[in-house]
Amino acid sequence: QVQLVESGGGLVQAGGSLRLSCAASGRTASSYTMGWFRQAPGKEREFVVAITSSGVSTYYGDSLEGRFTISRDNPKNTVYLQMNSRKRESTAVYYCAARTAFAARYGVWGQGTHVTVAS
Repeated sequence: QVQLVESGGGLVQAGGSLRLSCAASGRTASSYTMGWFRQAPGKEREFVVAITSSGVSTYYGDSLEGRFTISRDNPKNTVYLQMNSRKRESTAVYYCAARTAFAARYGVWGQGTHVTVAS
């Protein structure tokens, strides 16, 4: 079973950048499609972006492409979420998740990391 641990959250000024990391444990971690989700205060969890196991393909949530960049380093079993030009509405808990290539849903989740964007 893959386990996920996010890091890199914190306070960032509006317009600033932040990079989140998701470390995956387990010998098959590199075979999973990895995704990032976020949940803002008082809102439902929202899909941000996903990357396939090879790193060749990425999929973005509605209207989010260009604001986030996902990448992965399979030898390090780590997935990154680069957040640029943050706005206050980016304040949320960001979650890393994993699913097998043909699964319909993400079955493994991290504990989340808080990102607060200050104006």
